[in-house]
Amino acid sequence: MGRANATAGTGRINWTPLRRIGDDGLWLRPLGVLSGRAADEAVARGLARPLARSGLAFSLVESIGLSSDRRPVSVTAPIAEFEGWVASAGARFSPHARDRLARLSAPRPPWAGFLLDRPLVMGVLNVTPDSFSDGGRWFDAERAVAHGRALVAAGADIVDVGGESTRPGAVGLPVGEEIRRTEPIVRALAEVGAVVSIDTRHQAVMEKAFEAGACIVNDVSALTHDPASLRFVAQCEAPVVLMHMLGEPRTMQRQPVYDSPLVEVLEYLEARIAACGVAGIPRERIVVDPGIGFGKLVPHNLELIAGIGAFHALGCGVMLGVSRKSMIARLSRGEPPDGRLPGSLAAALWAVQQGVQVLRVHDVAETRQALALWGAIAAG
Repeated sequence: MGRANATAGTGRINWTPLRRIGDDGLWLRPLGVLSGRAADEAVARGLARPLARSGLAFSLVESIGLSSDRRPVSVTAPIAEFEGWVASAGARFSPHARDRLARLSAPRPPWAGFLLDRPLVMGVLNVTPDSFSDGGRWFDAERAVAHGRALVAAGADIVDVGGESTRPGAVGLPVGEEIRRTEPIVRALAEVGAVVSIDTRHQAVMEKAFEAGACIVNDVSALTHDPASLRFVAQCEAPVVLMHMLGEPRTMQRQPVYDSPLVEVLEYLEARIAACGVAGIPRERIVVDPGIGFGKLVPHNLELIAGIGAFHALGCGVMLGVSRKSMIARLSRGEPPDGRLPGSLAAALWAVQQGVQVLRVHDVAETRQALALWGAIAAG
């Protein structure tokens, strides 16, 4: 994304590029993130603002958007200078920009019974024969339940049960088969006290999973695939994860094109949050997920991960799922899925440093250990 920096030799910010953005098209990405005592001191001195979760603050703001000809525009400035510009030369952006800035800083209310003041770990449990990483490994019901219990013992806050593979190129699964795969697993895990989310695009699967004890919906289609799903989640007052996906699993990786992945995914999720609000699903019950690898090539994924802090401007919790994905191998040495743990942890730690509240991972114990060290160092 092109950047406009301080005007050479003056120390003043050149705000001119932002004139090309529409009034409601300005997004804010927090930069200069601080943690621990440094964050507290910077906030107290007015040099930074809190970032969505206790213990983090940001001292810089990157203003981003798309011009009328769909070109990315970006200007970075310290907090105080940005607020001064909004109040004067950038006055037409003022209501929108102040709302975005307030949402970046506001603490998140509890979600699914969890306080979002620390990173939550969602453990992946695919009861499929064909998922990209562990397809077939937990297809047997008894082994699946044992693995779900092991995820909880390793520190998973949530176990995410999915019966339909949504890997690139995957074809759809009959709803009845998806229910057959997932319902007994959800029931067995809920009976031992696990917090279970159902990873599905289908209302009928959501309904059967909730009858069995699931309490969270995780939908890769952001409640768009099945017209009945939006009403079901509203009526159940269920917490939900809305993910961005360009197209559908069978075709999503066929030359996806974006003018700006970050801006376009933000716009899409903002629209889905609005649709949920109309249907009776309030913002506090929503977590958003940029959908790494779902209709995105490696450069698109990198821009989204690098800019993950911008999703706090939506006013929801943020989830990131990078665990074992192919982009890790493409950026490294072509490792198979079970050899991508170091890259998975690197992405996870970057995300929590940007305030991400939920990590969806395969390797729960290893992620928990990495988070324990990161937290201790950040607090120190």
